[in-house]
Amino acid sequence: MEKLVIEGGRPLHGEVRISGAKNAALPLIAATLLAPGVHVLHNVPDLRDTLTILRLLESLGLTWEREGTDLKIDGSGLRYSEASYDLVKTMRASVLVLGPLLARLGRAKVSLPGGCAIGARPINFHLMGFEQLGVQCELVQGYVDAHIEGRMQGGTVYFDIPSVTGTENLLMAAALARGTTIIKNAAREPEIGNLIDMLQSMGADIEGRDSDCLTIHGVENLKAAENTIIPDRIEAGTYAIAVGAAGGKAVIQECDPSHLPSLLDKLRLAGIGVEVAGRSLEITAAKKKDTLKPVDVTTMPYPGYPTDLQAQFMALMAMSNGLSVIHETIFENRFMHVAELQRMGADIQIDGRIAMVKGLGETLLTGAQVMATDLRASSSLVIAGLAAQGRTDISRIYHLERGYEDMVGKLTGLGATVWKEDE
Repeated sequence: MEKLVIEGGRPLHGEVRISGAKNAALPLIAATLLAPGVHVLHNVPDLRDTLTILRLLESLGLTWEREGTDLKIDGSGLRYSEASYDLVKTMRASVLVLGPLLARLGRAKVSLPGGCAIGARPINFHLMGFEQLGVQCELVQGYVDAHIEGRMQGGTVYFDIPSVTGTENLLMAAALARGTTIIKNAAREPEIGNLIDMLQSMGADIEGRDSDCLTIHGVENLKAAENTIIPDRIEAGTYAIAVGAAGGKAVIQECDPSHLPSLLDKLRLAGIGVEVAGRSLEITAAKKKDTLKPVDVTTMPYPGYPTDLQAQFMALMAMSNGLSVIHETIFENRFMHVAELQRMGADIQIDGRIAMVKGLGETLLTGAQVMATDLRASSSLVIAGLAAQGRTDISRIYHLERGYEDMVGKLTGLGATVWKEDE
């Protein structure tokens, strides 16, 4: 098992290119289950999670080949409908195969998903939606066992809370249902828009893109299609925060700044320079943190502040010149990084879903041995390590590799001193 080692204290300078979005690639890859033929996806990130879902598709009978960032998936060989625990246990997004399997085969048996232990993320939203389309769903020995005779029948689905994967699963299922399906209080993340583009290029009839009410008119068949994965807004945000924490001036290329409205506002409020130019961001920050202003954050569904950038911003606020309050409203267990940041000298107090962060101002965080507990927590430790004095050793970096492509190479390109070692 490998760990990540960082010698902190070096400002970041240069350019970094953003990869395709993990959270868009996974549903688009799952969507290839909906139609036979060769689908082509561009800008696909090379991550543990993308490899996991491709292996899951292999187990269902599909074949694929990758060349650089291009991925070809042949959906013609689909013949199995069961996704085993061994394949699903490391990634919650594996549940995205439920909708396509039901739409194409009329049956699906998928293990309850695993992944980062950041909260409940209940699958009941998905099952409730499928039942509104006529699917019979049971939970049997840790598996969702779902089936329907014939095609699903369109219906109206209302989410009490916007669910990203729930919205995606219902979109894919309803594309081949009989009649019209309406999803109310749907999630509006850019990754859902990317999936809608994919489904429409396959022949789906969907109205309401970028809104919280989606209308899907079911069609008889879908066809193979070609699509491009959008840039990863969470990766872009992570590097922007990293520059703010370590100091320096860097250009974040091949991103979509319009997908990060709340973060960019928060960075500007903190006193960090943010310049937008087309598909790039220029971030400028002083190395000394006595000018870094405290900023409060409340995580919200898109276009609010993303929960996937909460841990990273907390690491930044630990270096600010004052008190900030971070309120996590999406997941109930997403403060596991706090104990590790405290090991580096951060002054953070937790009260339920609220973290009170007393910034250290001119005092530096200090390098330490810390442990990654989930994907985004691991990137917050990287940010802290880049700004800290001395050496930081981060163990269990397999979490990091689930969602960040070549982070060592990209940080090294910005002038950071970072490398991998065996534990």
